[in-house]
Amino acid sequence: MTTTLTGPVLVLLDHASTGALRTTVLELLTIARSLGPVHGAWVAAAGTPAAAGPDDATLAQLGEHGVEAVHVLDLGSADARLSPVVAEGLTALAAGTGAAALLLTSSFENKEVAARVGVAARAGVVVDASGAEVDDQGRVVAAKTVFAGTWTTRCAIRTALAVVALKANSVQPVPADAATVPAIERLIVAVSEAAGRASVVEHTERVASDRPALGEAQVVVVGGRGTNGDFSAVEELADVLGGAVGATRVATDEGWIGHDAQIGQTGVTIAPKLYIGAGVSGAVHHRGGMQSSGTIVAVNSDPESPIFEIADYGIVGDLFTVLPQTAAELRRLQG
Repeated sequence: MTTTLTGPVLVLLDHASTGALRTTVLELLTIARSLGPVHGAWVAAAGTPAAAGPDDATLAQLGEHGVEAVHVLDLGSADARLSPVVAEGLTALAAGTGAAALLLTSSFENKEVAARVGVAARAGVVVDASGAEVDDQGRVVAAKTVFAGTWTTRCAIRTALAVVALKANSVQPVPADAATVPAIERLIVAVSEAAGRASVVEHTERVASDRPALGEAQVVVVGGRGTNGDFSAVEELADVLGGAVGATRVATDEGWIGHDAQIGQTGVTIAPKLYIGAGVSGAVHHRGGMQSSGTIVAVNSDPESPIFEIADYGIVGDLFTVLPQTAAELRRLQG
């Protein structure tokens, strides 16, 4: 019975400009080890500290999680921030290594990359997956919730290359039983003229924050219409819990908070261990982006709000009373 893939499993090693790995990469590596031999794909913009590849500390971290080889993609003068450029690099790498699967974190950028790789390599693609395994026919099977989280599906990919973008917090990262010493291999990619036709004309750095990224956070506190534009209680509780701040579409459309905080079918999809919705009604488009959360807590003054139908714990009350009291009690317990 086939339980692992014969070809390598490529993992896109998302990292900061400094070269530090994103936390979600370790989750991907944990899943990848169950599929087959793990290879990393390292893409970095020319001129950044990470352009030469992972440093010794990062390489050791990758070895602790079972990575056998790290492929550093040399894209020449092409802009590595463009999804067509990254997709061409990954497509060339998959063909050169005979990869059987490509795993990415399911972010906005990576989902576009996954789609482009799927077209170029004629590969089956599943995005926003919550897990992946190999069945007894040697196919990659991805788990995915659909219809606003009301159905859980299993999608078997029948092409030679399977491309799967996985949601953050899908698994708990676990180091390999035995560490490896990853080999470094450099691949020079001749990027096509078509891939570089688009250009980045402006780049704004995200404001530095002690909060985790919304898509990666294990705790998310969300404000909705019930905040009436005042997110102070939401932000206070998020900071006490060490979590991220999210919002519903109506809150972002009203301009109460930036659109990068929107959670839902047209926003960020999250799967934290703890979701707290304050003044959130639970509209279907919002539920589609958060229903995979581990524990759902709802605070709303309206006992008929749809959010209570999916909540593990529900509090009928004024969020401006409940959230500050909760934050104060947590601070007391934390000493």
